[in-house]
Amino acid sequence: MTAYNFPQDFWWGSAASGPQTEGRLPGDGKGDNVWDHWFQAAPEKFFDGIGPGQTSQVYTKFREDVALMKATGHNSFRTSIQWSRLLPKGTGAVNPEAVKFYNAYIDELLAQGIEPFINLHHFDLPWSLQAAGGWLNRETVEAYVEFAKTCFTLFGDRVKKWFTFNEPIVPVEAGYLYQFHYPLHTSLKEAVQVGFHECLASALAVAAYRELKQDGEIGVILNLSPSYPRDENNPADCQAAHRANLYFNRSFLDPALKGSFPPELIALLKEQDCLPVYRATDLTTIKDNTIDLLGVNYYQPRRVKAKETPLDHSHGPMPEDYFDVYDWPAKKINPYRGWEIYEKGLYDLLIDVRDNYDNFPCFISENGMGVEGEARYRNADGVIEDDYRITFIKDHLRYLHQALAEGCKVRGYHVWTCVDNWSWTNAYKNRYGLISVDLEHDASRTIKKSGHWFKQLAEEHGFTD
Repeated sequence: MTAYNFPQDFWWGSAASGPQTEGRLPGDGKGDNVWDHWFQAAPEKFFDGIGPGQTSQVYTKFREDVALMKATGHNSFRTSIQWSRLLPKGTGAVNPEAVKFYNAYIDELLAQGIEPFINLHHFDLPWSLQAAGGWLNRETVEAYVEFAKTCFTLFGDRVKKWFTFNEPIVPVEAGYLYQFHYPLHTSLKEAVQVGFHECLASALAVAAYRELKQDGEIGVILNLSPSYPRDENNPADCQAAHRANLYFNRSFLDPALKGSFPPELIALLKEQDCLPVYRATDLTTIKDNTIDLLGVNYYQPRRVKAKETPLDHSHGPMPEDYFDVYDWPAKKINPYRGWEIYEKGLYDLLIDVRDNYDNFPCFISENGMGVEGEARYRNADGVIEDDYRITFIKDHLRYLHQALAEGCKVRGYHVWTCVDNWSWTNAYKNRYGLISVDLEHDASRTIKKSGHWFKQLAEEHGFTD
């Protein structure tokens, strides 16, 4: 028998987002964001035709959900404030209905002994700003900073863990490189500009938070995928993995933690004629406003090899000019999501932060497994017996425990997610929650087997094999 014990003050909980959970009601005052607009324009792009207005109804069910968080062992929970709910036009007047909702939500979490971790941007840019150019437009940066200041002022007396962005690489990749989020562009030059503006916006929000002298921490949530070469003894494969890491990890990790961009990445982007437009003072802003706390979302590794295929410049330069994707024959796969399951990747990321980023304080802010058709695992009592999710979490926690034992400053573990939620164009195709939601019966909730196990994990500060 092996005991995996975690610190008494470890953060156990889950993560979600406003646009994936809240839903919309007549009279709630919320404005459209990019997802609302895209669903209205192309509902066929969304699984089962379910859009962001039909999510898991947290706007009306948050008290029930917070009670379920308590019942599943949460001492912390991350969600986001929807920019388009608080400021329906992206700028201007505050929506009083949103203030009432978020105040009540935050107060309910605190009343149940659950610390709110609040994120400010989760892929949900207000449509009015997207229509004016989105993150390509520097005015969006300025609007974001005003939104952030509004949030700090309204809720910072109780919220002590803030995050500027969740996965800022996703709007870059999904919206401006690989066409799986709106606006469905493919342009590295645009992608780099979007990424730079997000880095600048994050730094300016950090500066604004510190100017208010609120006694909390502010960080960013990054989805990090360790890049592994096909052959660790092949210098060309290793260089390919290094370059993939520059584009997809260090592009946000370095400015957030070190205050600067990797010189090698700058050299590659200069070679591709894709450097962003910026002001000299922007680099000083980024340098002077690094974060306090890093959230690490980990789902899958990236496997690459030396460039073997011809360059495809039908859309101009791309990151893949410098590497090819490698399909590792020995991989373990989640067949529903199509992602490789590689638990050691979590450990490797934490060791990288320890060794190359001065052992920066961090926590696992997302880690989870999406499964389609979970209803088939429902027992006679109505409980989904998701032993596969318990196994998934345990397998990752063993590596987290090893990283802790080797000195990594990792402060907690949040699963994705608490209650099954809407997931962009996949809607409810794959379920990730510790708690199931029945969309056909007023979004009723039932704790899954993994949720009961998670409570035991948190109460016992670990588990034994």
